Amino acid sequence: MSTKSSPARALTRVSAVLGVAAVAVVFNAAIASAHVETDPGQAAPGDDATITFRVPNEETAAGVVKLEVTFPTDHPVAEARTTPIPGWTAQVASGKLATPVHQNNSDVTEAVQTVTWTANPGTQIGPGEFQRFAVLAGPMPDNTDQLLLPTVQTYSNGDIVKWDAPPPAPGAPEAEHPAPSLALVAEDKPADKPATAPTADAAASTSGSDNTARWLGGAGLVIGALGLGLGIGIVARGKRASTSSDTKTTS
Repeated sequence: MSTKSSPARALTRVSAVLGVAAVAVVFNAAIASAHVETDPGQAAPGDDATITFRVPNEETAAGVVKLEVTFPTDHPVAEARTTPIPGWTAQVASGKLATPVHQNNSDVTEAVQTVTWTANPGTQIGPGEFQRFAVLAGPMPDNTDQLLLPTVQTYSNGDIVKWDAPPPAPGAPEAEHPAPSLALVAEDKPADKPATAPTADAAASTSGSDNTARWLGGAGLVIGALGLGLGIGIVARGKRASTSSDTKTTS
């Protein structure tokens, strides 16, 4: 008694292969974007701004229990206030500047140094989770187009991750742990339509993101093509086996 290979069953196997390939591409893209970042990522010079830090847990066996953000002294921010987050204690540290900085038509002599969130006992950002930490700060400096905010992330097992790498040089890849940044854009000049040409650092950052996206897209196409080729081969073998079996049965 001969057994016929079902084309429908072969197509089911093809669908499974393609599904696994698609999941792999999406998973890799999600991992690549799991950085400590500001949201929405821009503010207006001279105004107060709500800066929200999106903090993911990148480990599988420990929780995030502390986040410390450092504010720049060359482009200082005079004041900062936090909003209550259940299970977390926030502390804003300010101090005198070694040299006053003239911005927003005045001299800034004292500014925010750090903002720190510490988890209370029993609280953490667990594996596979993220948390948002918001701070109202200002006024934003008017003597720069970008504010870098180096951040230190501490885990319950003692691991420390420093998000402090500056923007990459032109043509260089993005750093593994880039510092969160805030684009300072005038309200009448949207970030997606700048009045002047973007800086080299901004262009390099965009290039790095585009290269990553292209790499992930190319990987997805290659995996999909391999899966499709495998599926066509399976279907073809199934048809040949079916035809051969029918011929033997007829004879």
